Amino acid sequence: MQTSDDPFQTERHDPYAPLKLTNYRNYLMGGILASGAAEMQVVALGWELYERTHSATALGLVGLAMFLPMLLMTLPAGHLADKSSRQALLLASQALMACASLGLAALSYWKGPVPLAYAAMGLAGLASALGRPARGAILRQLVPDHLVGSAVTWNSSGWQFASVAGPAMGGLVIALTGGATGAFLLAFSFSIGVIILFGSLRPSEVERAAEPLSLSSLLVGLRFVRRTEIMLATITLDLFAVFLGGAVALLPVYAKDILQIGPVGLGWLRAAPSAGAVLMALTLAHRPMIGRAGPAMLLAVAGFGAATIGFGLSRNPYLSFLLLAITGALDMISVVIRSTIVQVLTPESMRGRVSAVNSVFIGSSNELGGFESGMTARWFGPVASVVGGGIGTILVVLAVGFAWPSVRRIGSLVDLKRLEKA
Repeated sequence: MQTSDDPFQTERHDPYAPLKLTNYRNYLMGGILASGAAEMQVVALGWELYERTHSATALGLVGLAMFLPMLLMTLPAGHLADKSSRQALLLASQALMACASLGLAALSYWKGPVPLAYAAMGLAGLASALGRPARGAILRQLVPDHLVGSAVTWNSSGWQFASVAGPAMGGLVIALTGGATGAFLLAFSFSIGVIILFGSLRPSEVERAAEPLSLSSLLVGLRFVRRTEIMLATITLDLFAVFLGGAVALLPVYAKDILQIGPVGLGWLRAAPSAGAVLMALTLAHRPMIGRAGPAMLLAVAGFGAATIGFGLSRNPYLSFLLLAITGALDMISVVIRSTIVQVLTPESMRGRVSAVNSVFIGSSNELGGFESGMTARWFGPVASVVGGGIGTILVVLAVGFAWPSVRRIGSLVDLKRLEKA
């Protein structure tokens, strides 16, 4: 019999329970607006850069510009999330993101130098580095333990909904206005809304880390992940799968030159993975947590790689949209399993630092993967870049499955929670 404090209880499962909490609703809505603004901003900048430079390399450099500050600052931000107010860090992050959006709007309107656009995206990367650990760590201060599993799934649903709406709105604004300036201004207004919503949160008090900032304290989260085999394996799987298998950075090339569907089509292509992910997330939210989670995760990531190969070879816009939607649906299975594992196994005293490690390995892989896609497209062409990345993802699944047999043995996440308590 499961106890009432088990966040993955299956008896009398109410998928909407977290949404009945005002604190959590404001947190979720703020996260949706923040993610929508970020996605809209990337779509708008990708279109503008490709219009001005006609260079896949220029698109890849956007990911690199965001990755570097995230690599340097995410671990210190995780320490701050354990030592100081996580809510204050969220507000500071959104203030920086608003500044980045305004800067990009000005550069777009006055056709400023392209290197300054990379500087603005570097500021956006810094904002993400500051906010991601706090955003992951504060969740347990907003919902009771028995709702954590459902809250994780709704978080993923909200992020994916934003990833559908943000790119679609960005593409529509570009098509209606003939440029990216309006999309950047809309992203700025979203950031202001996020500041208001996050400012209204009333998180519960938690014990703060007492140790001063030092190299040892920064690496606490990394050491914890390294010695927690299941967490290390699942994070590694997502890291390399996203790094190799992401076709998102090259979507402007596909929309303009290969599929020839213009900026609105670009918005829909960008939104397609998230459309599939939203449908999968809603399915997962309305059922108990996944059984045999390890095999499910491995198969989902392998399917992600196969669908990426199909997208790379497709010349039909509708088939391309469908294949991208499948990648999003399969990725959502992996995201929910990994995020739940991180939330369950991490002690409160180091939740910010472990969240920071998760952000470095997973969040940064999106930006670094964009750089990798741009470089391989330059050397071998966009189709070879996408298809090769999909093949690489499947090889990563095989490698992780053999290197960490414990992943194949992960069963119900309820049992994982019990194992932690034992």
